[in-house]
Amino acid sequence: MRIGYAAGAFDLFHVGHLNLLRRAAQSCDLLIAGVVSDEMLREVKGIEPVIPTVERAEIVRSMRFVDHVHVETTPSKMDAWREVGFTHFFKGDDWRGTPKGLRLEEQFAEVGVEVEYLPYTMHTSSTALRRALAALTRVEAHPAVDTANAL
Repeated sequence: MRIGYAAGAFDLFHVGHLNLLRRAAQSCDLLIAGVVSDEMLREVKGIEPVIPTVERAEIVRSMRFVDHVHVETTPSKMDAWREVGFTHFFKGDDWRGTPKGLRLEEQFAEVGVEVEYLPYTMHTSSTALRRALAALTRVEAHPAVDTANAL
């Protein structure tokens, strides 16, 4: 049985998140989505989440192709593996060949977990959405700003 695990912040849920989870579900018998907790986002990425952990987990849990949700409370994907017991780890192919991706492959190979890279959705990201929201917030705070150049 292929037990898949796809982790992410899933903050500002967008089509890239949907694509990752849908493709992961097509490649396994059971899909567990890892939702990175607010505390881990702050600690590891220095990001203040827009949507709280509980709500992000509920959004992801409501997807028909996600079987279970696991909230990550440590930065280690090996900790997630010990807690969940997945056989396949899914990540966007923007991680392929990177130091982080190679480290994950090496760690998971030691315990028999296969890392599978799925196509990364290039035209959208939470980072891009955060930038757009910040620009809109600046425009709202300073309405005299030229909105054509603010975005």
